[in-house]
Amino acid sequence: MPRPRPSRTTVIAVLCAIGLASSAHALERVNLTTGFSYDCVRSEPLDASHVRLYLYTPGSTASANDFVVIAAREIASIEKLPDPPAPKPIVAPTHPPADVHDLLARAGQQHNIDVELLASVVKAESGGHAHAVSRAGAQGLMQLMPSTARDLGVKDPFQPDQNIAGGAAYLDSLLTLYNNNLDLALAAYNAGPAAVAHYHNRVPPYAETRAYVVRVENEFIRRKKAAQRAAQHAATLTATVVP
Repeated sequence: MPRPRPSRTTVIAVLCAIGLASSAHALERVNLTTGFSYDCVRSEPLDASHVRLYLYTPGSTASANDFVVIAAREIASIEKLPDPPAPKPIVAPTHPPADVHDLLARAGQQHNIDVELLASVVKAESGGHAHAVSRAGAQGLMQLMPSTARDLGVKDPFQPDQNIAGGAAYLDSLLTLYNNNLDLALAAYNAGPAAVAHYHNRVPPYAETRAYVVRVENEFIRRKKAAQRAAQHAATLTATVVP
């Protein structure tokens, strides 16, 4: 027997009861009537019909831009989650430092990918730490799995130049595969092309993957706006000093 959907009033009351101003460590799991769920650092009602969920992904730092808006009627229940474990200390790189932005610009030019998009992927994947290793075993700035790194000819995934070259080539192949559909390319980068194919070339209904796509795209937009403002400021200064 299908379970009844809660009323909008009930959903809003539940959200208020659990405390909308919860700290980043008071995690919630929002279960939907579809069977999917989102892990959130907090949730807040926008109006009587919609709720904003601020998403949480293990190993990543929550951002005010990492949110999704869903219809309140889609929420079946909300449950508290235990606090996330404290992050492990980051080991200092043993390789000499490299100018990551120059490496990203070079890879972006080679694969015709916006450098700010590559930078956004790096931030979401590793936070810019060349020796980052995920629980699944992904390595380096762009978090390449060992098998993927080997296929891309990356001998040392902890070397920034090799990792970025491999990650950019992989993202290029995904953009080509999905006809430059950024949502699908990012979803495949996170969950794998097989997962995207399994859901008939749609973003898989995994909370982590959906949060990842939102996070990268929001960071990309933020970076493009910042670059535009910087360019406008530079143009203003040039116009001021030129007689």
